[in-house]
Amino acid sequence: MNTVADTIEADERGLLLTCPHCSKRNRMTYERLGQTFRCGQCHTELPPPAEPVEVNSETAFNASLARSSWPVLVDFWASWCGPCKMLAPELVKIAGEGTGRWLIAKVSIEELPALAQRFRISSIPTLTLFKAGREVARQAGAMPAAAIRQFIQQAG
Repeated sequence: MNTVADTIEADERGLLLTCPHCSKRNRMTYERLGQTFRCGQCHTELPPPAEPVEVNSETAFNASLARSSWPVLVDFWASWCGPCKMLAPELVKIAGEGTGRWLIAKVSIEELPALAQRFRISSIPTLTLFKAGREVARQAGAMPAAAIRQFIQQAG
């Protein structure tokens, strides 16, 4: 089954996603997250992301933090990390629960080691919450969805 969430990518200007109705690629700019987006081709309303978004470049990461109108919860992780694998489904729950209120971004320290170094990530998984481009909270280790929700709300 192919869903909208399966096709979301982050770039330096926003989130790229495929319309569930006509399959046209569309961009949700970071600055306008929270507003209504419509497909440029068929004008179907596009839902906000309900799953974590993989960030595959430092440029996209920097832009998402600096320009997102929503808080951004970043999961620094690695494919070989057992606790990271345990955290992944909990982040999916939190992303769905926070649809339209926050963005969950996943950053692989294997693919983007310079970001891990820049943010002094010494253990994984590490969740870091950013608001208006600034780090406001950090928590290392796997945790259940309820604890992630509390972490986001307490930092808010």
